[in-house]
Amino acid sequence: MKIALDAMGGDFAPRVVVEGALLAVRELGSQVILVGQEEQVKRELSGLGGMEERGIEVLNASQVIEMREPITKALRKSNSSMKVSVELVRGGEADAFVSMGHSGAAMALGMIALGKIAGVDRPALGAIIPTLKGSAILIDVGANVDSKPINLVQFAIMGEAFGRAILECERPRVGLLSNGEEDIKGNETTKRAHSLLREISINYIGYVEGKDILLGDVDVIACDGFIGNILLKMGEGFVELLPKFIMKKALGNSRMMGYLPSLDEFDQMIRENFDYNEYGGAPLLGIRGVCIVGHGRSRAKAVKNAIRMAEEFARRDLVSRIEEGISANLKLNSATN
Repeated sequence: MKIALDAMGGDFAPRVVVEGALLAVRELGSQVILVGQEEQVKRELSGLGGMEERGIEVLNASQVIEMREPITKALRKSNSSMKVSVELVRGGEADAFVSMGHSGAAMALGMIALGKIAGVDRPALGAIIPTLKGSAILIDVGANVDSKPINLVQFAIMGEAFGRAILECERPRVGLLSNGEEDIKGNETTKRAHSLLREISINYIGYVEGKDILLGDVDVIACDGFIGNILLKMGEGFVELLPKFIMKKALGNSRMMGYLPSLDEFDQMIRENFDYNEYGGAPLLGIRGVCIVGHGRSRAKAVKNAIRMAEEFARRDLVSRIEEGISANLKLNSATN
């Protein structure tokens, strides 16, 4: 299995991307094609002692899509590292594509090169988030800033298929994020989506509130990408805050000192369970191929875990599972579009 990795994507590329690829090869036995400006990529490989590493290939792509670049400009770059990576998947030369770069460009190029799954109007980013009882899936977390009711329904269906494949749950509990559990809550978009979700075959449990997400009583949470992205980034900030806040309070209470780990130990415990670097990235669901989009600030560990995630999704044939879920509800999609 080969993973096409956009070596130029992300705030710290190509250095950390190359480092992450080497970690994946050495620790996971991955096969990685590093796509980017060849001279720079090989310089980083050489500096990290990876020039002779088996499992690493380098493919030249002369252009770079910048993180703040307008999507229209990004799409005009015919030899960008991101575009060449996606085309490797389309041509069957790679099994999945990973980028820590421009998420909007990744979605656009994925749709253009690989096409959308039949019945999907808009692909969505699905993030795996930790809960008190394991993990849950939050979808969408940034691909769509404005969503129609049918989009939310499709997100829920794709998330449910994702949950069956990755959480290994036969009947994932699916909820729709709202400002209350009562049927009268929500705006017009969520109310209509709530009504439609009741008509399909997934295990829809109704509205869920923000306070319920991390408790572990729902497996898939569907929401608009604007809201989902804010929620996800608030969680990232919380990971930074929590260990420092607790230790600061504890250090001011001498009675607690004998029972607490050091700040570094506590920080590590929190990050092992809640840090986005442990998950690697978010799959772009709804396109006909495996595409993982990572955080722009990702470090080498996150790149390695994104590669691991891409391999797992390709191995579990996630695209086919989503196709089956959408197909089973295609009649609803057609009737409500």
